[in-house]
Amino acid sequence: MLDRKMQPLLESRRLLSCVVFMAIFLMIFSCSVLLKSSSRYLIPESVLMLVLPNKTSELGTRINYSDDPRRNAPLPLITVSGKRTTSENQDGVRRNSESLNRKCDLNQALLKVYMYDLPLQFHFGLLGWKGKGYQIWPDVGNVDNVPRYPGGLNLQHSMEYWLTLDLLSSNTPGVMRPCTAVRVMNSSAADVIFVPFFSSLSYNRHSKLEGKEKVSKDRFLQDELVKYLMNQEEWRSSGGKDHLIIAHHPNSMLEARWKISAAMFLLADFGRYPTEIANLKKDIIAPYRHVALSVGNESAPFEKRPILAYFQGAIYRKDGGMIRQKLYQLLKDVKDVHFAYGSVRQNGIRHASRGMASSKFCLNIAGDTPSSNRLFDAIVSHCVPVIISDDIELPFEDVLDYSEFCIFVRASDAVKKRFLLNLLRRVTRADWTKMWQKLKEVAHHFEYQYPSKQGDAVQMIWEAVSRKISRVHLELHKENRFRQQLIE
Repeated sequence: MLDRKMQPLLESRRLLSCVVFMAIFLMIFSCSVLLKSSSRYLIPESVLMLVLPNKTSELGTRINYSDDPRRNAPLPLITVSGKRTTSENQDGVRRNSESLNRKCDLNQALLKVYMYDLPLQFHFGLLGWKGKGYQIWPDVGNVDNVPRYPGGLNLQHSMEYWLTLDLLSSNTPGVMRPCTAVRVMNSSAADVIFVPFFSSLSYNRHSKLEGKEKVSKDRFLQDELVKYLMNQEEWRSSGGKDHLIIAHHPNSMLEARWKISAAMFLLADFGRYPTEIANLKKDIIAPYRHVALSVGNESAPFEKRPILAYFQGAIYRKDGGMIRQKLYQLLKDVKDVHFAYGSVRQNGIRHASRGMASSKFCLNIAGDTPSSNRLFDAIVSHCVPVIISDDIELPFEDVLDYSEFCIFVRASDAVKKRFLLNLLRRVTRADWTKMWQKLKEVAHHFEYQYPSKQGDAVQMIWEAVSRKISRVHLELHKENRFRQQLIE
């Protein structure tokens, strides 16, 4: 009788034991799967933020207004994963991750690039890096061996650095990056010849005479570069037309540009170039590297941006920049407009980041040149840019429609009394939100980072080079039509 009563109890205990056993088994199995995965959530956020190249790469960004010196200097560090960060579907993420993890197939690369082995005084030597023995290039597969680019406003024109790192990493095992551009070791197999001269850094750091110098170091390097190029068979065979040279700072390559004008230049704009030296037919406009903080996923919507229009920077400029003074007089006393002088000093970058992230519209006004990094600061702040610069040329405009996320105003209209204010106040919440959403979609196209990622500024530049180089090859092939007869 007692045994009959105990039987249900024993069966219940057995069932409970089975449930507990299964639960423990599933928990252990789940943990093992997670540990083998590349999920970023297993890494403490404090550590993860150190290894991400910019604050929009993998995590939603929280703006940190504390004085962190890392904010003004890029950390060329290896990312945790090769996943895209745009709002794409899971299948798209999976396909992209797989493409990044497999070895690049040279035959499938969009662009094959031959890079001159210039002496290190032209590139990483300008960063104070010294190789061992005859070493020209740093080991970019080891984060500790990648020299850092100087911070502050130097960063604006650092494209030379990011592109060189990307090419070096294309031959480095273990670095996950897209296979858009791949470095080749034989120039005859190349689509384009890359000249790794850090010309903007050279100008920023060495354009002034030092000590008893009669010629600045920057001028010396330019002269040496011209001599080097003229002695290369690759230059002589194409006249330099298939060479890519970065001169993003408007004053960089000031002397050399006349002698090597046949090359394809990567520029900020054409403000200080005559058309016979630089033009859209052969050259490429690249975005500045923004210095304001990226807002990432914590982008304030319309109602949480109390400032109507924002501008902070140099007000008194020459030439086309005279418009800044006129607009200052028109807008300085408007209650919901911030129009003030500003610089990188006294936490200027921190204040500008906060101001842009709190503004509906950010004014991008012509200065000494048609463009500035202010436009790209606005884009990563998701602050709708108002472009008041009649002669501006914009990066990647053949594939991006800026009218979807920017407002363009002619300079002659902008200086009319209340014209600009009336125009901005007429923009409805719905129309502004549409542009704001588009800004969030395109912001990653203006991020420089190492390793590069699909669709970022580095990859967008390589794609732009590919679109230009086909025209160059067409011209060179036409020139070669009767060359064989001349040789015979």
